[in-house]
Formats: sequence, structure tokens, C-alpha cells
Amino acid sequence: MVGWSSERIAAAAGARLVAPPPVRSPDLAGPTRVTIDSRDIQAGDLFVGLVGENVDGGKFAPQALAAGAWGVLVAPEHADAARCARPGALLAADDPLLALQRLATAWRRDLGARVIGITGSTGKTSTKDILFGMLRPHRRTVATPQNLNTEIGLPLTVLGAPAGTEVLVLEMGMRGEGQIAELAQIAEPDVGLIVSIGPVHLELLGTVERIAAAKAELLAGLPEGGVAVVPANEPLLEGLIPPHVRVVTFGEGGDVASLAGIELPFDAAHLRRNALGALAAARAIGVEPSGPIEVALSDRRGQRHELPSGVVVVDDCYNANPMSMRAALDELARAPGRRVAVLGDMLELGPDEVAFHEEIGAYARDGRSDLLVTVGPLAAHMGGDHAAADAAEAAAVVRELVTEGDTVLIKASRGVGLQAVAETLIA
Repeated sequence: MVGWSSERIAAAAGARLVAPPPVRSPDLAGPTRVTIDSRDIQAGDLFVGLVGENVDGGKFAPQALAAGAWGVLVAPEHADAARCARPGALLAADDPLLALQRLATAWRRDLGARVIGITGSTGKTSTKDILFGMLRPHRRTVATPQNLNTEIGLPLTVLGAPAGTEVLVLEMGMRGEGQIAELAQIAEPDVGLIVSIGPVHLELLGTVERIAAAKAELLAGLPEGGVAVVPANEPLLEGLIPPHVRVVTFGEGGDVASLAGIELPFDAAHLRRNALGALAAARAIGVEPSGPIEVALSDRRGQRHELPSGVVVVDDCYNANPMSMRAALDELARAPGRRVAVLGDMLELGPDEVAFHEEIGAYARDGRSDLLVTVGPLAAHMGGDHAAADAAEAAAVVRELVTEGDTVLIKASRGVGLQAVAETLIA
């Protein structure tokens, strides 16, 4: 937001300007970056002090100013307390998070960029990564880093986009009803891409129908004439797509069903399906990708590590649900040599969690893995060859089991911490 005055920032954020920066100069107008971490302050930053579960970030306003911040946006009591600190812009808002979100919306409008929102039960991060690879050669594009897809991460992504950005690709996570609607209100997307609908967060929402309705909040947030990109033949979205948008389907039998002319650095079926959704979104804003596409998948989303020992480690342990487990096991089934599946608990699946784990165990043993190691009390219901209580035990077990030529899939919900297994093998 270089070039924005303190008065303009206050107005955009719905905040009160307690004190302007001490030096008013065209070269110094506006912050160079927005951050919520006082430990990461760089000269010229705007520090937004959010109220967390354990810590009120606004208390660190004096430290942020002392570290060279252009200014702080904090609750009124913290703005007053920071008056005696190193001079800087002081902005006060009763709800700093809401102020951050309003500021992001204002910057999004000022950029004039096309905005593509992406959500889904599984595959949204990899689809975001693929779409970024497709758009980058054609448009100045900014995409959500890793998975900063929350009511905090999304506005920070928007505010991190430099002037001249032409496309924003924003991943939108969901933990309950109304959250996607909130993110769409901040981002004001032109295109909404729903990658998939499946049994994720059942502990919170209860049924896949309610999950579909929560994901469809993205489509309801599109403007008149906006583009809804959805999976072909998805019955769970019937009646949830608003009449004011243009619908483009992807996948078998859909409007976008072929990747002809595009070269991708992977051949996994689930990633190629996600690429169809990304291609449909790219076309929705007038971009036609072709030729080799460079894709850097976010951490722990199926990265393959070929070790000097001849073992291949597939690190897919960022998160897991029944849909993504099946997709990963289908890919493991194609591997040469012995196929080792290290599968941990899938969390937030509600009252049917045991049945889901039993089904995945049967799916893994049905010709998709030669050796199954389970990790955690829920995964034990998969009926593996070895059952580990936790990630540390699994790391020790797997290290002794793997041999040259093995392909090892490591996958579980993030809370299981299976990265310890991947790191042990890679080390």
C-alpha cells in the first residue's frame, strides 16, 4: 500500500487516526507491508495487533514502533498506550481483525485485479498451486502462500499483493457455516472454483449436504455474471448454484475435460483432475495455458523424495480425509517395487469415524499397498500389518521396515504429526 496516506488507510479500515506519521513525504507515504507478527517487523511495516486466544497482539504496539514500523493498527487502549513510543502512525479500531479485513477489501478494489476464489473438501491447495503455475506466464499473479486461507491469512495475502497485480488466486478454508461467505465478502471474487465435495469436517457440520452448502457460499458471493467452476455431475451442488452466475463444469463429461496441449510435471490422476478445474478457472479470466507448466506444490502435498538408498518417500502428511486418502492410495498402487502405506488418523469425521477408517484400511489392502503401517487409535481400525501409537513410534518402526526399491506413502491429518516419519526417512 505504498502511496496510501494514513488518513486513507484509516478510512478504508474503519479506524480512527489517533496520530499521523511524524514525517509527511511522498517517498514515505504509506506502509510497505502489513504484518500481524511484532517479532517480524521491518522498517515501513504496518503492524496490526490482533486479539488471540492467549495473547492480545495490540500490547506489542510499542515494540513494533521501536523496531521501525510505519505505524500500528490496534485497539484504542493500545493506541493510546503507544503514544510515548517511537513516533509512527497510530490507528485505533474496536475490532482490529475487522479493520484488517476492510483494509484488504479496499486494496483489492484499488488493485482492480481479477480474483479467483478456490475452496473444496480436498485438493484446494494443489489446485491453487497448479492455477498459479498456469497464470504466472500470462498475468502478474499473486496466490495464497502455502495455506493462508483463513479470515486472517486471506486478507494478509491480499494486502501483500503489490501494485500492478492483475490476478489474485485466493484459497478459502472452511471450518463451519458462514466462513466461506465471510471470506468471499472480503475478497469479492469474480470466479469461484469448488474443487470437490466430500466427508470433511463432519464433526462440525454433520452431513455432506451441509458441507456442500457451506462450500457453495463462495458461489453466492459472486457478482452478476461471475463464473462458477464446479465438478461435473456433482449432485450435492444441485440447487446451490445461484442463477446470476455462469456455470463451467470440469472433469469427465464436463465443459473442460481435457488437458490437451498442456504439459504438467505429474501424472497422478487426482492432480490432473484438479488441473482441469484450474484450467477452467484460467479460461474464465481469458487465459489459455499451453505447453510446459511449472508447478511448485505447497509443502507436504504429495512431494516425492527419491533417496540415495533407492527408497521413494511420498510426503503427503499435511492433511487427510477419506477422499484424499483414496486418491493417494490409487497413486501408490501405480508405484513399482514394494508399496508401503503409512496412514494415520483422519480427524473431524464425526460419529462414523471408525467406519471411515475401516473402509480406508480395506481400500489400502485391496491391491494398493503391500505393507500397511497405521498410526494412532483411529487408524488402528484400518487393520494394518503394524500399528504404532504415535508418530514417534511410527518413525522408528518404518525406519526398520523400508528397504531399497520401496515407495513409502505417508499420510494423515495434520494433528497426527506424521512429518516426523517423513523427516526420519529423508534424513
